[in-house]
Amino acid sequence: MRPGVPADPSGPPPRTDPEAATRPDPPRGDARPRWDAAAEPLLADGLLRAVRSTAAYGGVLYLHSADRRSLAVAAVVGIPLSLLEPFRRIAVAAPLPVADSYRGGRTIVLADADETMRRYPRLAVGLPYAHASAATPVTAGDRTFGVIAVFWPAGGGRPPAATRRQLRTAGNRLATGLLPYGDRVGGEGPPVVVPLPVPGGDGIRLGFLDWDLAANRLTVDERLREILGTGPFDGRGAALLDRLVPEDVAPLREAVRQAARQGRPFTHRVRLRDSGGGTRQLDLSGHPVPDSARLVVAVADATAAEAATAAVERLRDGVFALDPDGRLGYVNRSAEMLLHATRADLLGRRPWDVLTWLADPAYEDRYRSAMLSQQPTAFLARRPPGHWLAFSLYPDAHGLTGRIVPAAPSEDTTLPEAPPPTPASLGGVYHLLQLASALTEAVTVREVAEAVVDQILPGFGGQELALYLARGGRMHLVTESGYPQGFLDPFEGTPIRARLPGTEVFTTGAPIFFESARELSAAYPGIPRDEMAAWAFLPLIASGHPVGSLILGFDRPRPFTAEDRSVLTALGGLIAQALERARLYDAESAVARGLQQALLPHRLPAVPGLDITARYLPGTRGMDIGGDWYDVLPTPDGGVVLIIGDVEGHSVKAAALMGQLRSAVRAFASGDDPVETVARRTNHLLVDLDAGLLASCCLLRLHPGTRTLRAVRAGHPPPLLREADGRTTALDLAGGPLLGIDHDLDFPATEARLPPGATLVLYTDGLVESATATIGEGIDRLRTALAHATTPALEPLADFLLGQARHDAHRADDIAVLIARLTGAGSQGEESVGTPWRAGS
Repeated sequence: MRPGVPADPSGPPPRTDPEAATRPDPPRGDARPRWDAAAEPLLADGLLRAVRSTAAYGGVLYLHSADRRSLAVAAVVGIPLSLLEPFRRIAVAAPLPVADSYRGGRTIVLADADETMRRYPRLAVGLPYAHASAATPVTAGDRTFGVIAVFWPAGGGRPPAATRRQLRTAGNRLATGLLPYGDRVGGEGPPVVVPLPVPGGDGIRLGFLDWDLAANRLTVDERLREILGTGPFDGRGAALLDRLVPEDVAPLREAVRQAARQGRPFTHRVRLRDSGGGTRQLDLSGHPVPDSARLVVAVADATAAEAATAAVERLRDGVFALDPDGRLGYVNRSAEMLLHATRADLLGRRPWDVLTWLADPAYEDRYRSAMLSQQPTAFLARRPPGHWLAFSLYPDAHGLTGRIVPAAPSEDTTLPEAPPPTPASLGGVYHLLQLASALTEAVTVREVAEAVVDQILPGFGGQELALYLARGGRMHLVTESGYPQGFLDPFEGTPIRARLPGTEVFTTGAPIFFESARELSAAYPGIPRDEMAAWAFLPLIASGHPVGSLILGFDRPRPFTAEDRSVLTALGGLIAQALERARLYDAESAVARGLQQALLPHRLPAVPGLDITARYLPGTRGMDIGGDWYDVLPTPDGGVVLIIGDVEGHSVKAAALMGQLRSAVRAFASGDDPVETVARRTNHLLVDLDAGLLASCCLLRLHPGTRTLRAVRAGHPPPLLREADGRTTALDLAGGPLLGIDHDLDFPATEARLPPGATLVLYTDGLVESATATIGEGIDRLRTALAHATTPALEPLADFLLGQARHDAHRADDIAVLIARLTGAGSQGEESVGTPWRAGS
């Protein structure tokens, strides 16, 4: 681990490298760039600025590896490095917010544990503690070095839009500073652990003096003058000695003479008289200056720290302190007695490594939870043979303070705060984790039902499963597996008050288990049965209220152990929570899809001299709506404005904001304002809306008759141009920033003249971005596909370009495509055919 590097913006500048601009990309495979240690202060300062500007308690800086396939922790502040162990190095293609931010160039915010579990279950499994976080790319121009992630305590809600912009600014600022280093920085070395500024207070004060023994003159610094409580200092040695308790003067003189005579360092303690009549103890540590009669002395005033320590030592409660890595830095006498361990055994070590009765992972997990959530927590632990102790933990980014008190005597060894005396078997835990993982991936009710069938029947050896949800006072079947054809038909729409086991577990909230057919018949005489011989009827309860029931059937009699019952009941809770989220999603998604369809153009206008077509494809994973849009606006002079844009996110909010922007762009572009003015006014509107979302956009004002265009690109992928002979290139448009970053931004425009028969393809990043390729590689693939397209008509061409995206069941992003082709009708200036299309900017 590299030691902490102080954040110093005035540190040494990067070494200049005249070959940096021409250095080729690093080789693939195991090649590693040479680490430039001069960049470490820049990394530390950039990360610390991001944490401070966003009021976060900690942060992590990831940098890409040499082969650009992974991201590794390069710096960390305010978070124990051990907590990040599962994510020290992650694949760029991983389903994690840091990787998504790196690939997509977007800021990703996770407001709480629920959102983390819903969107990134892999992260939630590795860091299952309540907290909020955000990740933003470290980007300058077209170069992305990595990602900054910051963390906030749990319960603070979603960070405001201003915080998001500040984080993005910090990432851009760090990237700009890293540009001169090129490939000499990367995520290959051990992480920099950035020390947080020490909290203010009067713990230990330190000052220095230079003592000229020959002249008996002292030179003191400002800090020592504060410690001594003197005004202007005349430099006389007597001025200091007169402030000491008289009995301490002679021993100090002797210690000083011995140090000067023998040329060795010395330490000494003296008492300083203060203005209130009391004394304070000063610790002096000095060493002689070679070849002179001088001593340089450090003077430490630990009065306040010693008084605080003495006060804590007098408490009957046990008090201890852990550093961020969980190691004990202080233990008072009461804690020693309560823990039955000495300070020599405890200091510098983790308590769960020293005390065998704290070795259960549940106790270490409380520390990890407190440090990541930054919220106090408490638990009970039993010190053998039967002494219960109550632990309270109070964290901040610098560490954790703990309090220990004896718990009330109890004969009950299954206190709810204590870990269970008999942990669940690995099999039960495995099934819980497997289903939890599958359910976090499921989004719709249908997907939840499929996950339940796929995981539960094989996991527990069952043959039948039926999942019911309550709606309108009746039970309705969602999915079933293994039942004879038509067997469940009579139960469809059963009132929830009917006397059946599936409805009674719903109304009572208690599971029912039948280990044999005889038990079921005895409890419910006359109930229809098939060939099953044992059953589990489980209530599905979410947030304290029932939502349905789950029925499992087994073809042989079987006993349900206590572990079976607890695991199955827990599974019912997981399923209920997933179903509630899925039902909400289905309802919201239906509304959002209708909203989005209403916001997109119902038909495209006819423009003389131009054929136009468009496509929109919703995402197939997660919320299948988004902020992509396109529009075509004829202008009074016979021209047309082609518009394509993308609001970040996939939600009703993103779709609604898309509608606002589309309407605004139409209004701004309907006059004869230049496209750069339209982009600037749209940016002003987005900033003023303070929606917390950014957007990209590409606008082209095209005159089919003259084949001239004026275009502006705001953080959007460049359009593609296919000439009549099939040659295809990316349109060379000047790039501007994303919309919504800042109010005062300019967007450069580019003018061009197209060749006859040219085809323009405008698209959003969902068409060219994937987990396995960069946007640049995706654009190149799209350009190749467009160049080799053989269909002359635009409609088949649009379907061809969408290609594989139509059949991708795991496409996270939506896609918009707008295609326009010059037909030559009404064109002017044919004598210019064959001249270059690029006309300058």
